[in-house]
Amino acid sequence: MGQLVDGNWIDGPVGASAKDGQFKRAPSSFRNWITENGSAGPSGEDGFKAEAGRYHLYVSHACPWAHRTLIFRTLKQLDDLITVSVVHPDMLDDGWTFATDYPGATGDTLYDLPFARDVYIKADPSANGRVTVPILWDKTRETIVSNESSEIIRMFNSAFDGLTGNTLDFWPSELHTEIEPVNARIYDTLNNGVYRSGFATSQDAYEKAVSELFDTLDWLEDRLAASRYLIGDRVTEADWRLVPTLFRFDLVYHTHFKCNRNYLRDYANLWAYTRELYQWPGIAEIVNFDHIVRHYHFSHESINPHRIVPINPVLDWQEPHGRDIQFSVNE
Repeated sequence: MGQLVDGNWIDGPVGASAKDGQFKRAPSSFRNWITENGSAGPSGEDGFKAEAGRYHLYVSHACPWAHRTLIFRTLKQLDDLITVSVVHPDMLDDGWTFATDYPGATGDTLYDLPFARDVYIKADPSANGRVTVPILWDKTRETIVSNESSEIIRMFNSAFDGLTGNTLDFWPSELHTEIEPVNARIYDTLNNGVYRSGFATSQDAYEKAVSELFDTLDWLEDRLAASRYLIGDRVTEADWRLVPTLFRFDLVYHTHFKCNRNYLRDYANLWAYTRELYQWPGIAEIVNFDHIVRHYHFSHESINPHRIVPINPVLDWQEPHGRDIQFSVNE
């Protein structure tokens, strides 16, 4: 029988294959795109035009994939155009729920449904199995546009520019070939690497995942010694895809997922970089450390069967980051 891990329905042992003990993440199932004029995007069907008030985002404050979409909603000034519902941080036998007995959990503000799975069933009555956040919902067609965070952030990056006047571009065409390999390495070894470490069910699988993870942190530390951001002196989607994992590292992944060779705060450049992005206008307000710590330690019974939530260190996220010197791409 499968089990839910961070909203992902895993067939077999939690987050692992029966053969080698490695964590396997299934692909997203809804892959439509919101576009400026409603034409079809790179996948899915047409008919999802960028319009104020038409779309709704279902998120978890704990989930790093959902966190990406909240970040782009803030950066691109979409708060008044796209409404939001926040699930409860505890994800137990029923998966993500819309219970409201925890501060910051809003319930389903559209339909007052009890569970995130009910949103999927409303979109497709035959839906079963995999329930994830974020969920980007179309109020007009009453269906799911997308549940793939990497694509939702690209929609948010440009589709609504004509409505907001916000033309900040975190996915500039001239940098695609530089951003993509950085995204790929970070996703495989770090964003998903923490899960590959934490949910491994064999020593070999764990050591492979955690070794690759720290190789990537070392690589990032060196990269940020010569460059203000991941792609030179310009903030791009690569930075905003990375930082939700960094926000969670010392408080959750270091101990809970056994990623404990080093703390993030042991890395001078990475720690300063993470604090800088945390202090970016609007970002601190959408980092909910309480939901993050509560969710991971309370929800993962296979890792923490007594559901003891640690007290954790007190980190000064507002400490000056000292990254005021602009680097040149060619330095």
